[in-house]
Amino acid sequence: MLLPAKAEVARHLRRYRAWERVMLASPGDRTVRASFEDSGYTLCVLMGKRCAREAAEAAERFLRGGSTYQQEQNARPRTAAVVHRGPPVAVDQRSPAGR
Repeated sequence: MLLPAKAEVARHLRRYRAWERVMLASPGDRTVRASFEDSGYTLCVLMGKRCAREAAEAAERFLRGGSTYQQEQNARPRTAAVVHRGPPVAVDQRSPAGR
């Protein structure tokens, strides 16, 4: 499994926390909210999480020592991808004897 560089995680976590403070100070500012959401999205992608708060917590765990984060990532259930290619094929419902 590839792990993100600690320097990148730290940089994006600082950016997320800074925008979080600014957004809490002025929640009605759409520009601030957009920047906060962008920083959260980046952190989600970097940490492999769907929620910005979970991504921030995972980043903090990763920066503290990494082993807990790595165990958590290894314990995640993996789902098999189902690949569908082309249009669905019609199935003939008649029996071979009825043709």
